[in-house]
This record gives sequence, C-alpha cells and structure tokens, in this order.
Amino acid sequence: MSSPSVIIRSCESLNEVRACVRLQKEVWHFTDLELVPLRMFVVAQKIGGQVIGAFSNQEMISFLLAFPGVRAGNAYLHSHMLAVRSEYRNAGLGRRMKLFQRQDALQRGFELIEWTFDPLEIKNAYLNIEKLGAIARRYSINQYGITSSPLQGGLPTDRLVAEWWLKSQRVRSLLGEGKHPAIAPVATISVPAEVYEWKAAAHARVRAKQVQDHNREQFLKAFSRGLVVLGYECDEKRNGKFLLGRWDEDWAYTAG
Repeated sequence: MSSPSVIIRSCESLNEVRACVRLQKEVWHFTDLELVPLRMFVVAQKIGGQVIGAFSNQEMISFLLAFPGVRAGNAYLHSHMLAVRSEYRNAGLGRRMKLFQRQDALQRGFELIEWTFDPLEIKNAYLNIEKLGAIARRYSINQYGITSSPLQGGLPTDRLVAEWWLKSQRVRSLLGEGKHPAIAPVATISVPAEVYEWKAAAHARVRAKQVQDHNREQFLKAFSRGLVVLGYECDEKRNGKFLLGRWDEDWAYTAG
C-alpha cells in the first residue's frame, strides 16, 4: 500500500500517535475539550483496534482510528476517525486508507467494519457507498451533540451508519472487478451541492438545516420500511442522491 511518496502502515511510536492528535485538530478544528486524547489512541492500539497512518517523506498526512466492538455476540471494528490533510484530499488517499484498514482487519479475523458519516457530506457519501461498497440502514439523530468544528456548521450531528461487510460478494466484486449489483431504487434522497455554502455562512444555515430535517424524516421512514442505502449518484452539478432499495442478502452479506 505505498507509492514513491506516500507510505501507509500501522502507527508504531508514541510520537506518531501524537502526530495523529495534532492532525485531528488541524482537520476538524475541535476545541481541546472535544479532541480525542492521546491516551485513547494508545488504548485503541492495546485492545485490538487500529491506528493507521499515511506518511509522505516521514510526515503524517492522514490517520485512521478504529476500536473493536461487539454486537449480538459478534466482533467488529468501529472506525471512528479518518483524517486527510487538506492538500492531499481528492486524490484517492482516503480510499487507500480504507483498503489498508480492510486488509488489516481481514488478517485479524474481522468481517465487518462500521463507521458513521454525515449524510450532507456528498463526497464522503460517494466514497463510502460507491467506491467502498458500504451499505447504510441506520440513522442516528444528533449523535455527538452540537460540536465546535466549523465543518458541522452548527447543525445537529446527524449520522448514517455505514456497514462494510468485508468478505461479502458485494464488496469483493466492487473492489476486485469494479462491478456493482443492479439497483432498482424504491426511494431516493437528494442533497444539493449548495449545502456546503449554506453550512459555511451563518445567514444561510437555516437552508442547510431545512435539508437536514427533510432528509432525516425521509431516512427514518425508509429504514422503518426495511429499505437500505445501496447506491449513490452525483450529477454534473455535484448534487448528490442516495439510492435506497431492497437487496439480495447473499450479495450483501455472504462471505466467500
């Protein structure tokens, strides 16, 4: 998982973990109170989680933090943070970090990685659903409360829960052959490209909040009907659209 200029590997030293904490603050601009502290990165390393870094000329440019979890007696990884320094974004590094994470998880016997993401973040949703093959069928309202990060624009921290079934036919076909299963959408939920501008400007945030409220209601209704996010589209104007439908459980879950 390396190129001439970028190397991805598990973090090893305490100094590398300190670099994760610094990059966290640089990317999200959290107050000190809201930062994940150094000791939680160390705990993740000690209890079977992941602290993964990407390095360019020995400088950290991206990190990923994950913790082990258990649900219904089954172990999985909860991927809590993925940060990429601004000048390295939109070049595929985030996807490379996730692929390294998958490889490491499989080697240790995990078959599921979950994480949360803001459904108003169009690029992130496209990566998660279209480039990685995750699905979503759970919606968490204001999961972290109102945060100090300007990226949230003062809005409630609503989140979708991504489920990445690492050995599923869906994921293996996408990563290995670039093939998606055919989707017959039962419902769609749209995100206007302008939402980034609306979140960034205090006078326009009410419009972003209106989109969030409307989409929250649509997701909750769709998930209560048993629908699942299976696809994501972006048009030429960079508007986003979630595609929800019913799915073949063998395609979605069965390990090969």
